[in-house]
Amino acid sequence: MNDHGSGERPGAGAGPPPVIETRALRKTFGTISAVDGIDLALPPGRIYGLIGPNGSGKTTLIRMLVGLTRPTSGEALVLGQRMPSRALLSRIGYMTQADGIYPELSVGENLRFFGDLYGGVDRAGLERVLELVELADRRGSPAVELSGGMRRRLSLGCALLHGPPVLFLDEPTVGVDPALRVTFWEHFRSLAAAGSTLLVSSHVMDEADRCDELLFIRDGRVIAQGTAEELRREGGSARLEDVFLRLAGVARSVE
Repeated sequence: MNDHGSGERPGAGAGPPPVIETRALRKTFGTISAVDGIDLALPPGRIYGLIGPNGSGKTTLIRMLVGLTRPTSGEALVLGQRMPSRALLSRIGYMTQADGIYPELSVGENLRFFGDLYGGVDRAGLERVLELVELADRRGSPAVELSGGMRRRLSLGCALLHGPPVLFLDEPTVGVDPALRVTFWEHFRSLAAAGSTLLVSSHVMDEADRCDELLFIRDGRVIAQGTAEELRREGGSARLEDVFLRLAGVARSVE
């Protein structure tokens, strides 16, 4: 297991180049360090879980990686290019923590709009996404009329629509019912198996085991990195929540 945000894995030098990389990445807001010197090097074809409590820096880190927020210092790189990069927009999928959709447009119009932004998506692709997020029967409904869970599903559909090789998903399953959550994670797994790289943020520990590798983040720093099993061994507990608390210095011991 590796900690302190080193981002290095055993034998990393012989593997493929990282798809997501940060170098001494920092973002401050006045006296607050939202992201405090994170170094990462994440190879392709894996699901990375960015796990931490609200306010730990997850969203700020993702916003720098997609180019929406400029770092105070350091670098954020995706597919080898420094962010922000207009050239990479069509190769990145981003689902925001807040619903990134237009409420006055219908479900189908939102998908077509985002498809056009990404360079166009054929009808078959649009239909596949509608089926995945279970909104085919609501394609004509204005987004403002959808429930909170449906809006989350539509936001995810917009992020997946163009089949990007890199996906940043900021708490994608919040407000989604358990059965559909399973469907989403099955789809995430199939994307990773096909070579896509996913960085999924969450503050819910029960999703951590669905990830290939975890990054525990607290106070803007990656305090531990590794597989769920590695982190359990390091923390001496079967409960990842207890492991996180111990590594964060919040709990002195675990049961």
